[in-house]
Amino acid sequence: MTLDELSKQLTKIELQVATGLRELDQIDAVRSFESSVLGKQGSIGLLLKNIRDYPPEERGQVGQVINSAKAKAKAIIDARLNEIQREAVEKESQGASDVDPTLPGGVEPLGSLHPVTMVQLEIERIFERFGFTVETGPEMESEFHNFDALNIPADHPARDMQDTFWLNNGQVLRTHTSPVQHRAMKKFGAPLRIIAPGRCFRYETLDASHENTFHQVEGLVIDREISIPNLIAMSKALLQEVMQREVKLRVRPGFFPFVEPGLEIDMNCQICGGSGCATCKHSGWVEILPAGMVHPEVLRAGGIDPDQYSGFAFGLGLTRLAMMKYGIRDIRVLNNGDLRPIVCSQRLGGPILVNKAS
Repeated sequence: MTLDELSKQLTKIELQVATGLRELDQIDAVRSFESSVLGKQGSIGLLLKNIRDYPPEERGQVGQVINSAKAKAKAIIDARLNEIQREAVEKESQGASDVDPTLPGGVEPLGSLHPVTMVQLEIERIFERFGFTVETGPEMESEFHNFDALNIPADHPARDMQDTFWLNNGQVLRTHTSPVQHRAMKKFGAPLRIIAPGRCFRYETLDASHENTFHQVEGLVIDREISIPNLIAMSKALLQEVMQREVKLRVRPGFFPFVEPGLEIDMNCQICGGSGCATCKHSGWVEILPAGMVHPEVLRAGGIDPDQYSGFAFGLGLTRLAMMKYGIRDIRVLNNGDLRPIVCSQRLGGPILVNKAS
């Protein structure tokens, strides 16, 4: 391209810039237009890039011509940007007459989530990353779903009046969220990964670590070749992510009618660091995750063939986990409805909630 042809092309580009900008009334649109002209791949940008194609003795003059056109285009674009910004300010100032400065301002609501709710939401996010789905069920359950479908016969102690709230209509306040497992098996079949968070009720004697109303998340994994090591590995990964620090686990044999074999997975007490306190009954350990391999009868009741599939189930106490995570020494604090402020301090890597009045 000769120098004369270059000058004509640059004149044409300047005209296109002036014409094109008149149709744009948004800053983002003008910025995009600017890039199409002055950017490395823009119409003027490419001309600058191609200066090396000219003879050495012409490159200086060619560069001056292109840079002059670039400066003119830049000035036109900046003028349009300033014009759009000025129009926006004028439009906003014209609307200011609609504002009554004597009216009271907005009030930000005060409050925060309950510690158990925060732990539950965190648990749900963790399990969703593990590939689980979150399922829910009714708090007033039938005898079948709460007991029979979970291999709990009529003479099992769990049905004793000291453990279960029986209602006048023959139903019960669920003693665990395990009934959701049965409903999920009937709904989805196998393979299956679900958690079931929710509120549970048991006729308990109240103390520092027991309440008659508590929150739990039940978990269920069913697939081929599921084993106890899968359960223990998942439990450790889960608890360490929730606590955000290394935790020690202790695995003991346990009995639950809906699993075989059954396990009690304890965590070292996060209140005292394992040295012993009233919360852990001076043992240094807190029962946190009863679990085990799903009983074949429970699989059959859910319509799943135990010869083809196996699985593990666990019940994680959200209320007790919140105590461990936030250093709450007495479980009764969480349900007593005391709305007085609490203060936070640091211990064992996590906040401790202390009632100001105590």
